Amino acid sequence: MIAPKNWIRLWSIVFFLSSLAFSGFGQEERGVTKLWNKFFNDTIKTGKPKFIAYPVVGYTPETSWEFGAGALMVYNAKKDLDNRLSELYAFSFLTLENQYGLWIDHALYTDQNNYFLLGKFRLQQFPLAYYGIGVDTPDEPVAKIEGFALTLRERWLRKLKDDFYAGLEIDLNHLSSVRISDVTSDFSNPSGTEGYTNFGLGIGLVYDQRYNVLNPREGVFLEGAFLHYDGNWGSDYTFQDYFLDFRYYQPTFKNQVLAYQMYWNLTSPSDEGAVPFNQLSLMGGESLMRGYYTGRYRDNLLVATQAEYRFLPLPFSKHFGATLFAGVGAVSPGVVDLKMDQVRASGGLGVRYLLFPSKDVYTRFDVAATTGEGLGYYFFIGEAF
Repeated sequence: MIAPKNWIRLWSIVFFLSSLAFSGFGQEERGVTKLWNKFFNDTIKTGKPKFIAYPVVGYTPETSWEFGAGALMVYNAKKDLDNRLSELYAFSFLTLENQYGLWIDHALYTDQNNYFLLGKFRLQQFPLAYYGIGVDTPDEPVAKIEGFALTLRERWLRKLKDDFYAGLEIDLNHLSSVRISDVTSDFSNPSGTEGYTNFGLGIGLVYDQRYNVLNPREGVFLEGAFLHYDGNWGSDYTFQDYFLDFRYYQPTFKNQVLAYQMYWNLTSPSDEGAVPFNQLSLMGGESLMRGYYTGRYRDNLLVATQAEYRFLPLPFSKHFGATLFAGVGAVSPGVVDLKMDQVRASGGLGVRYLLFPSKDVYTRFDVAATTGEGLGYYFFIGEAF
């Protein structure tokens, strides 16, 4: 979950105690001994699944007080450590303003890593601070857009050879019951605010050398995808989406990793058509260009790159780690329209805690600074990329 400017996250001792209470998946110990061993002596390599659940309390001016719960399960298929680590994450929330949401993310490998199932599900009634389209947008939101949103994106990929996967990719986006408020004179009604349902179908190609998707320590990850949205199969808009994500992980010194990512996303409308405002390429979020509100900048094209240096763990600790990260990115109507003065930058640092030593899974708390947007705060399980 994203913690942008003006978002206060209250993470208390309840988080830690509740995490301990729910983390004894498949263990025989009891009571205090079980909890101690799970978090401080959990170093034996085992294929048994690991599970944690925790409460969330937060506050933002748009939602008032927010209450929720998160859960994560990690496992190796058939409890075989030769199979890559799979993860299933869920998060739900409810606010005092009757807003709600459910997020489910997964990266699942089958036995012998023959199939890779990668996807996300979002269902939420939540306010969006809308700044406009393009890089030359006002410093403050030009409107607040609320509505019921549903997103489902799935990749079903088959291993063709070694680390190379290919398969079907689908994307379903639905927006309804849209309400627009706090409108300023700079607001121009974008495509999609009348509500829409779009279904995209395409192909996905993945080259994946990672063993642990939550904490890659070496190797290459490359994903490319093409999606076509068409009125002939029920979409309200006709357009194409092209996507490329390259990541490289290089171990340096003991327990230290240099991670790099290059990201490119282009939406291309049909002749005289348009792309809904919320399916344009969006800058910002908890993973790429941290510190910027998701969609702070949006347009047909997003190009971004980031690097992160990770100490996992720090030399003087068995459980605590740290990271330094920086990134640059830009949005524009198209490739030929990119200009250097459109580039935005972000950077920051993070603290890590080794949550599952036997699975090499950390929690992360990141603080990011941006050019003119203040600070962003993020609390997640697993690395940003």
